[in-house]
Amino acid sequence: MRIVNILFLLVLIVSCKTKEVAEEEPNKKPNILFLAIDDLRPEIGAYGSEIAITPNLDKLASQGLLFNNAYCQEPICSPSRASLMTGARPETIKVIENFTYFRDLNPDILTLPQYFWANGYETTSTGKIYHNEKYGDAKLSWSREPAYDKMTIEKSKTPGGYALPENQELFRKSTAEVIEKYGKNAPRNGLGKGPAYEKADVLDTFYEDGYNAELAIVTLKDMLAENPDKPFFLGMGMKKPHLDWLAPKKYWDMYNPDDIKLATQTSGPEDGAAMGLHPSFELRARYGIPKKGPISDEMARTLKHAYLASVSYVDAQIGKMINALDEAGVRDNTIIIVWSDHGWHLGDMGIWGKATNYEIATRVPLIIWTPDMSKSVRGAKSNALVELVDIYPTITELAGLPLPEHLEGQSFVPLLTNPNKEWKPAAFTQFPTPALREWAANPLSKGMRETYFGPLIEEVEGKIKKQQGDKWDRDLFENYLMGYTMRTEQYRFMVWRDYRDPAAEPVFFELYDHKNDPNETKNIADENPELVAKLLEQFNKGWKGNMANVNP
Repeated sequence: MRIVNILFLLVLIVSCKTKEVAEEEPNKKPNILFLAIDDLRPEIGAYGSEIAITPNLDKLASQGLLFNNAYCQEPICSPSRASLMTGARPETIKVIENFTYFRDLNPDILTLPQYFWANGYETTSTGKIYHNEKYGDAKLSWSREPAYDKMTIEKSKTPGGYALPENQELFRKSTAEVIEKYGKNAPRNGLGKGPAYEKADVLDTFYEDGYNAELAIVTLKDMLAENPDKPFFLGMGMKKPHLDWLAPKKYWDMYNPDDIKLATQTSGPEDGAAMGLHPSFELRARYGIPKKGPISDEMARTLKHAYLASVSYVDAQIGKMINALDEAGVRDNTIIIVWSDHGWHLGDMGIWGKATNYEIATRVPLIIWTPDMSKSVRGAKSNALVELVDIYPTITELAGLPLPEHLEGQSFVPLLTNPNKEWKPAAFTQFPTPALREWAANPLSKGMRETYFGPLIEEVEGKIKKQQGDKWDRDLFENYLMGYTMRTEQYRFMVWRDYRDPAAEPVFFELYDHKNDPNETKNIADENPELVAKLLEQFNKGWKGNMANVNP
């Protein structure tokens, strides 16, 4: 009888404990693994790339939800990241170029990690999350520094980050020359760069992304050792495939150069805006790149090879990070999200770089994985229009937190249970005159005008004057003209106007029909005035008037 009573008590105790766990588990806050990639267009296997070798991102996509139509708010680093991290759009926070710090103009705005910190999370990051260290919001966004003290690998500090001595010397020489002539900000303004790429037989951790991935893994382990019950928001930012394309040799060796296909659309859109494309300033600033004229097919293939090697390098680091999450035993309570800040032209439309309002520069990869995602959704792809500014409210809602009032995006949580749900009718992107701005979207510097870029600027100015005629005004076109893009399911509609005045008469329209012209080869605005008028009416409603109806 005593044995029966003891067994009964044991069953009772176990059942009570199980009940306690079941009651506590729903209230446990999920961790966030926040994976940012710089300058990555959807050039990965999961998005249909015929050549990119990205097994880790592909695996995550096969287990989570991939968004086919995700768009940045501005295709340049600082405005895009500031918008995503604050949950507000570029003109709201007044950040439309790389050298404006969002906190200077918005001192009290709540960033995404700052809000999680205020709600009981440990928040930390490695690598590039905000634009750079200067704009990294260290004191307000992050509750702790990465675990530098636990690292057993020393960070490389070679000139320009290059491994090869000859490239280090080229970088030193180029930088010194422009600083002597144009001052200390010349390199920042896009002058005096080293080689655009490097293939060196080094460990992954020699270059910054490999080091920062290792640092993120060490930091994860350190946080769990210090306080295993505290939820974390861990950001890991990969700098590649941003220029310069420095990747270990083994990632280059994954590709056969003969298999690399070049862009087939090598000129701008027919009847497109003359101010809509730029002369590839960012790439041409690199040592060994022609300062004018076309990029040869041989060089183009090498450059794309370098980009692909960098993508595979980054993919490997992300794989290591996710494996570390699994090994730590916290994957089943962690939300994983992967995003890129904007796309990149690889010879498409005849240019190299970001910083345009076209599809190739504004569409980004976006993948999310949650522990409780249903089997029917895992591996699915959603065609819904979503924006990077939607990430803040989405992650916040998934964490069970109330949404801050200042947010200008819309949570796409409903799409995680129904990827085919009717969603936003439009997504919005903007960029100031690409042809007459430096690649960081800042106004042209004296150095840009006086060096080899001068003739390129004069050439494109001539094209703008010819197209715009009496509308040409140097002050307006260089300093205040903004290209606003509205992407609907079928169309990319672009409105060029003075951003100082929302009621200003548009200077020019562009319209591309993605159903019949997915590569945006011809602007059909002039021949479709009624459609332009209809789209303009929708455009004028802004993002507020183009939100999804969550309860149809």
